[in-house]
Amino acid sequence: MFISRELKKKNIGEYLLYMWQVEDLIRAYGCDADRMREEYVPRFTQYTDAQREELAQWYSDLIDMMRRENVMHQGHLQINKNIVVLLTDLHNEVLRSTKHPFYSAAYYKALPFIVEVRRKSGKTDVSELENCFDALYGTMLLRLQNKPISAETQSALKEITHLISMLSGYYQQDREGKLEL
Repeated sequence: MFISRELKKKNIGEYLLYMWQVEDLIRAYGCDADRMREEYVPRFTQYTDAQREELAQWYSDLIDMMRRENVMHQGHLQINKNIVVLLTDLHNEVLRSTKHPFYSAAYYKALPFIVEVRRKSGKTDVSELENCFDALYGTMLLRLQNKPISAETQSALKEITHLISMLSGYYQQDREGKLEL
């Protein structure tokens, strides 16, 4: 929770990936708030008792949301879907703007890779940005499992990461009222 707050302020792309990881962590604990409180939260020894209690409550609230939204086994919470929608809207606005040609160039450089991700995943019913985040998250999971990542995939990820990084910067500028479109 404390990490998510900081990431949401500083880098919305990293925040979203973190929140997807939290969803999977909760699933790994069987969407059981008591288990998380007893087995996971105590690992945060750097936090005070009050902070650990706040963290346990945050996980409990997320678990309740996952149950209500029926994403206990797969899918994403609406709060996370809303971030993708916000980023997609911003992405489209920045692409339409003539003031950000470097973003357009980054998008068109990443586009063939995005198309390939969509084709391989079969997820053509979601936004291109969600496909980008799926690719980044999937690669993160591969790295955590020490599985090899092909040079072709690394090349694609470089372009997708660059695009998402730029978009995250524009999101921050927009929140601060500094983005000119």
